[in-house]
Amino acid sequence: MLWTIFVILLVLWLLGWIGFHALGAFIHIVLVLALIVLCIQLFSGRRNV
Repeated sequence: MLWTIFVILLVLWLLGWIGFHALGAFIHIVLVLALIVLCIQLFSGRRNV
């Protein structure tokens, strides 16, 4: 689920970087949030319940 969100946010960031400079700052903030979530997922790993 987090990987899907990460990919979607990455695509949105690329679109903003290429064509929509007015929304660029917002998309960069979203990308940073996505990277933080990805790092948390990678470092925490899968936990057994």
